[in-house]
Amino acid sequence: MKCAVIGGTGLIGSQVVQNLNAAGHQAVPHSQSTGVDVISGRGLDEAVAGVDVVVNLTNSPTFDDASPAFFRASMDNLLAAAQRGGVGHFVILSIVGADQVPELDYYRAKVLQEDILAAGPIPYSIVRATQFMEFVDAVLSWTADGDTVRLPATPIQPIASKDVASAVAEVAAGAPLRGIRNIAGPEVFSLDELGRIALSRKGDNRTVVTDPTAGMFAVVKGDVLTDTHAHLAPTRYADWLS
Repeated sequence: MKCAVIGGTGLIGSQVVQNLNAAGHQAVPHSQSTGVDVISGRGLDEAVAGVDVVVNLTNSPTFDDASPAFFRASMDNLLAAAQRGGVGHFVILSIVGADQVPELDYYRAKVLQEDILAAGPIPYSIVRATQFMEFVDAVLSWTADGDTVRLPATPIQPIASKDVASAVAEVAAGAPLRGIRNIAGPEVFSLDELGRIALSRKGDNRTVVTDPTAGMFAVVKGDVLTDTHAHLAPTRYADWLS
């Protein structure tokens, strides 16, 4: 199959391209660096013309209240170009539990992206993943203050980006789901516990303090960012750290 991977030079996209090509498909990465702009529409028609599958892995440059506008504009432009190009399958990557955290602008924006795709003219698949292991360091940095890192005890089920890319490539190569597939890591941690494990394994002597008001994940209620019934990926966090 011919696949256009929009956002195909990023963390997930570059691995999706590699996986699809290794499986015998023809996957081409597209991004601003290759002359494709999902907001202005520049290069979109050329990128998706004659392809079987579009995988959209572009992301909003911010996580704030500007993110819904990004996803609306980018999806409208991509779906229109894909329809003109005769695309038969459109895939996006979203977040497990996104619809359960309306307090977060970015999560509302991802749900908007899902809704636009589901209401659109092209058979689709949505892959929802739990939090990436690669993002733990960034989460720690948000609430770090000197020798202390404050984190809530929000349940998290981290997944390695390579496992996300593998799942996205598998879905892209298959028939449209016309729905959602949840993927998750094999273990559930509280976020504060995950922070302690990450710091300990790196020899970082900072102290993690459990603070239910700290950081973006403080607004998450219960275990909505986890799904033990999802398609579970093989990579454990301790193995990923090593």
